[in-house]
Amino acid sequence: MNTATRLTVYGAALALVAGGAWAIGTAVGPVSDAAGTPAAAHTDTHGGTVTASTGDPAGLASARDGYRFTPSTTTFATGTTTQFAFKITKADGSALTAFDVEHEKRMHLIVVRRDLAGFQHVHPEMAPDGTWTVPLTLTQAGSYRAYADFKPTGGKALTLGVDLAAPGNFQPVTYRDFRVSTVDDYEVRLEGDLVPGQSSRVTLTVRKNGQDVTDLQPYLGAYGHLVALRTGDLAYLHVHPDGEPGDGRTAAGPGITFYAEVPSSGTYRLFLDFQHNGKVRTADFTLSTDGGNAPAPPPPAQPENNDGHNDDGHGH
Repeated sequence: MNTATRLTVYGAALALVAGGAWAIGTAVGPVSDAAGTPAAAHTDTHGGTVTASTGDPAGLASARDGYRFTPSTTTFATGTTTQFAFKITKADGSALTAFDVEHEKRMHLIVVRRDLAGFQHVHPEMAPDGTWTVPLTLTQAGSYRAYADFKPTGGKALTLGVDLAAPGNFQPVTYRDFRVSTVDDYEVRLEGDLVPGQSSRVTLTVRKNGQDVTDLQPYLGAYGHLVALRTGDLAYLHVHPDGEPGDGRTAAGPGITFYAEVPSSGTYRLFLDFQHNGKVRTADFTLSTDGGNAPAPPPPAQPENNDGHNDDGHGH
């Protein structure tokens, strides 16, 4: 989905802090820094492998449980499609080649800029030697986070993260809380609250041209796929759908229900992929855990592509 549809005229700034993180504000927005900030060429800001500690949220480290996310490159030419290649390596340095299918894929790659704009969810293909590749376009300059979400055969599901960069004039955005998202002719409304330390029920209702959508199509084994990211450190949160197509109790819309487990108070960005009429679209939301989540009307559309797959490179 084109995040630019929610940009306002207010200025905002993000600063680089240690470890390559961006400090992300919660000012009323989303807003853009019209002046922009140059983004420098990037090598992995981790300065080597960062290993997760027990109990850390997913996606904060490039290595965990003896596995490492090893990209072939971390710098991309802005606006140019590049074959992004990487391996999941084991403790002995060899490539992992045995993966279980999770949500209909053996590998889910999530890419998002560190200000949580430009969300992409793509599915790489693996060569026999364990090299995963996928065409990737970083349309806007800035520092990005890439998450490899997978399950080694015989092991537990993991999400590892590395930093990527697209040099150029970086224009950060920040987001106010909002529960209503528009993409193409669709409006998606989120109901429910995020409660730290427990599983929280959230329901997303899909409407098109003012009418409930009751014929959603399965996507990744469900009627929707939801990714949640914590602002500030970009912790990746696992979100579980309630029911699945064909189970005799889960309707094909308009509501899609998930259970989100947030580990702390703060602000979270949520991205819903849903499929209708043969096309996957993405709706995005911003929620805080402080209760300040009053519904907000959708902002006016901008004269840009807003199909959720072109401007931000989102693909499936």
